[in-house]
Amino acid sequence: MSEYKNLSENELQVVIKKAEKALKEKKVEKRKEVIAQIRKLSDSIGVTVEIIDIDNKRAKTVKKVSAKYCHPDDSSQTWTGRGLTPKWMKELVDSGRDKSEFLI
Repeated sequence: MSEYKNLSENELQVVIKKAEKALKEKKVEKRKEVIAQIRKLSDSIGVTVEIIDIDNKRAKTVKKVSAKYCHPDDSSQTWTGRGLTPKWMKELVDSGRDKSEFLI
């Protein structure tokens, strides 16, 4: 452990990335071994086993929605127009202003 104390932040990041890659490879190899064992055992008793690889399913891609409204005094406060209305928008609309004034 003490050898890591002498490494720079960048060197530690490299070590971490290499370790994560090695761990991932070991997990993949272990998974292959287990699947091979399952197939061998199922063949030995004449059973068909279907192995569904959930890792190969496509991950849902979430598209980020761009902001549609912007606070007139603080441009860091934005709203997409979806979901709950933010407090700043509710306060402005309740004070008699129209939402369309804040369109980006």
